[in-house]
Amino acid sequence: MEKPLVGQKVDQLLDLILERNYETGAKLPNEFELAEDLNVGRSTIREAVRTLVARNILEVKQGSGTFISPKRGVSEDPFGFSILKNSETLISDMFAIRLLVEPKMASLAAQNIKTDQLEVIENLLLKIILALKNELPEIKHLDTEFHKLLAKYSENIVIERFLPTLLVANTNYKKYKKELINVYEAFLVAFKTKNSVMAEDLMNKYLFLYQLSNK
Repeated sequence: MEKPLVGQKVDQLLDLILERNYETGAKLPNEFELAEDLNVGRSTIREAVRTLVARNILEVKQGSGTFISPKRGVSEDPFGFSILKNSETLISDMFAIRLLVEPKMASLAAQNIKTDQLEVIENLLLKIILALKNELPEIKHLDTEFHKLLAKYSENIVIERFLPTLLVANTNYKKYKKELINVYEAFLVAFKTKNSVMAEDLMNKYLFLYQLSNK
């Protein structure tokens, strides 16, 4: 069965985005240009754009235009975790997956890290260490950003998109503050030296401390 016109144009608009290699935050041509490119009326383009906005692929900024969404098509809760009743079991199961994924992710990130990425991760690690030493509330956000950054630097697109759905912030950083500081300081060395084995080992240590501190 043939797709409706809007559905066809959604597919064509996606193809156009991929062909032109638009990056996150890139601005799309205006409605008139897109209508010409896809040989369709502007009302159909508006419907196609609305569909892709709903799918977190595009975002419309009033008065500015249509842009590639930073969410890149990933919803806030793609697996429906928020409607599962047994939160304790869910958190335990999510952590079990993190144990399987994150050590290898850290290893890949250390192995693949570029010079400009190293500067970014070093700055973030120094902020984390400072926040831990001074018991600052932003530690939760900074720690989450660290794991997202490693997912990105692993150069594995599945990990980059999948991992954020598993991240639950540590609820008690104070309990093993000294040990966590040591782990983060060692991460600085692992990434500077591109030591993938060390990075994998450190992530295992981090996750062990995370598990202990949340019991």
